[in-house]
Amino acid sequence: MIFDYNVIWSNLPLYLDGVLVTIKLLLISLALGLAMAVPLGLMRVSKSQLVNFPAWLYTYVIRGTPMLVQLFLIYYGLAQFEGVRDSMLWPYLSDATFCACLAFAINTSAYSAEILAGSLRATPHGEIEAAKAMGMSRAKLYRRILLPSALRRALPQYSNEVIMMLHTTSLASIVTLIDITGAARTVSSQHYLPFEAFITAGLLYLCLTFVLVRLFKLAERRWLGYMAPRKA
Repeated sequence: MIFDYNVIWSNLPLYLDGVLVTIKLLLISLALGLAMAVPLGLMRVSKSQLVNFPAWLYTYVIRGTPMLVQLFLIYYGLAQFEGVRDSMLWPYLSDATFCACLAFAINTSAYSAEILAGSLRATPHGEIEAAKAMGMSRAKLYRRILLPSALRRALPQYSNEVIMMLHTTSLASIVTLIDITGAARTVSSQHYLPFEAFITAGLLYLCLTFVLVRLFKLAERRWLGYMAPRKA
């Protein structure tokens, strides 16, 4: 079997455009998802059931259903309701990029919220006692001590979530977006060379994953260096 490099080279601009679409989807989804995850994570560690239960139910439902189903419900499912089609939201909900970002953000917010909640629960009690001894209010305690500390400790787990979200963006091609996978599907259908098309897509995802891993390693070294074992 001979790998046809000429086809890949001639379609390289399409793949590069797909990389940009993939990065755009990833960054928007992560930003929106993290903005949603912070209040959800705080709700998950609340001792009040009125506060905790809605966040628990949200994360349970989202984590318990496939990402593809969520994307289809938002992109295809909402369109069947006349009230949605006649509403002011329809210009957004009829846009594939908006629907994909919304679905991805909802999905990652549930996982990120549970990661943050677990990190908050693991906060050393001494940090909390020290903050209370200094007379910090509850709001200031969360703002200055608990959230920054929890976000730092959550970096290793959150890096896995980010990489999973990068791979999840490949589902965007199903709703007509030309991301990396969409570019591969286009090349495959035009030239009948699925091996070359999808091997190239896999290599691009691998390169992006490598970059993300390195960035998170640098972030962990910067913000979690104090937790590393001391050298003798």
